[in-house]
Amino acid sequence: MGVFFLALALLIGGYVIYGSIVERIFGANKNNVTPAIYKCDNVDFMILPSWRIFLIQFLNIAGLGPVFGAILGALYGPVALIWIVFGSIFAGAVHDYMSGMISVREGGKSLTSLVEKYMGAKIKSIFLVFMVLFLLLVGAVFAMSPAQMLADLSGSNFVWWIIAIFLYYFMATLLPIDKIIGRFYPLFALLLLVVTVSLLVVLLVNGGNLYPELTFKNMHPKGLSIFPLMFVTIACGAISGFHATQSPMMARCLANEKYGRPIFYGAMITEGVVALIWATLGMAFYQGSSVLGDAIAQKGPGGVVSEVANSYLGNIGGILAVLAVVLLSITSGDTAFRSARLTIGDYIKNKGLFSRLIISIVVLSGGIALSFFNLTTIWTYFGWANQCLAMIALWMACCYLKVQKRNYWIVLLPAVFMTSVCVTYILHDKIGLSLPLNSSIIIAVITSLLFMVGFVIRKKKL
Repeated sequence: MGVFFLALALLIGGYVIYGSIVERIFGANKNNVTPAIYKCDNVDFMILPSWRIFLIQFLNIAGLGPVFGAILGALYGPVALIWIVFGSIFAGAVHDYMSGMISVREGGKSLTSLVEKYMGAKIKSIFLVFMVLFLLLVGAVFAMSPAQMLADLSGSNFVWWIIAIFLYYFMATLLPIDKIIGRFYPLFALLLLVVTVSLLVVLLVNGGNLYPELTFKNMHPKGLSIFPLMFVTIACGAISGFHATQSPMMARCLANEKYGRPIFYGAMITEGVVALIWATLGMAFYQGSSVLGDAIAQKGPGGVVSEVANSYLGNIGGILAVLAVVLLSITSGDTAFRSARLTIGDYIKNKGLFSRLIISIVVLSGGIALSFFNLTTIWTYFGWANQCLAMIALWMACCYLKVQKRNYWIVLLPAVFMTSVCVTYILHDKIGLSLPLNSSIIIAVITSLLFMVGFVIRKKKL
């Protein structure tokens, strides 16, 4: 139990101490006029209350990551907690803060436009295609999982739930941000937090054994390597490139730059807490990686969530927990499509109603097509692409801080680490070159160090 509360204290301390350092290095200024004011269009740019933006940001970035990813990460044992804690503080929260605040400084621009400005126009079109395809993958994944959970819960057809979810996606993608997202998402975020904390309280009251084996060795039942696989599996609970597509969306609603730390850095720390709880629940409920692995193999992560929630909270509480996870997924899926719409709109520089309508139809059609592929296959490619996007966002932030003559090492070090993770994964995994793990790690480390040296000695010109 002491390990859990130590991890929780580190996350909170990370927000207070390291979050302040990151904010000071960036140079947030409460007197700067934000794009929510000087670009207000009452569709995508408008002022929203800071508490509301925080809850929306938290819900948008969470997705299935801090629940499903944490449960899958729990297969590695308590070592997963180290990545959740330190990944959230030194990588994920920094990544989210920088992608959001740089967007605030740059007039609410999407990640594609920021990459173009700070990393060069040559990669803009390539990165645009990569990012839009990635967002379609996110939208498809976050539609398929809840559709299957709702079909299982109600005994109805999967296809009808997919249709219903995408009809909702169309409205949420097209309408002004305050009509659906700004109005209902804070409530959904609160539901997730209440359910998650309730599960933890019941576990602690019942005196559950949080960590059957308190060891930091690899406990994965299949012997899968911690590096790089765990760092791809636990993404949204530590660092996730998807967040870099969501932070600019909320950057368009900020009234004051000083709100950036609680909203961007704070939402990521909150997500880390949720991931910490779900990883702990997975370890405690099944009392071992092998039993948890069997449960995942038989029921999938969604079935594990349902079983844990029903056991701890009863039938009604279990239904609420499943609904919270469903809403968590759906609300991240629609903001993925909205982000794709904003990204394409920024690229073609046409943001009228007709343009929004056509772009929404195009991106949602792509998402519907992907929804009928095998979920496991899509999730495999999504995991690697997600961390590649985080890597690119971190390198973009490095370039920004270097241009501004500020301490870029707070971003450079996680950028180098994530580069080594992504390169190792694509060299070693079956979706890539299937090279031996040791060879892949050596090549990745050399590549990452070359990137770092090249960045440090390069003189950036805008």
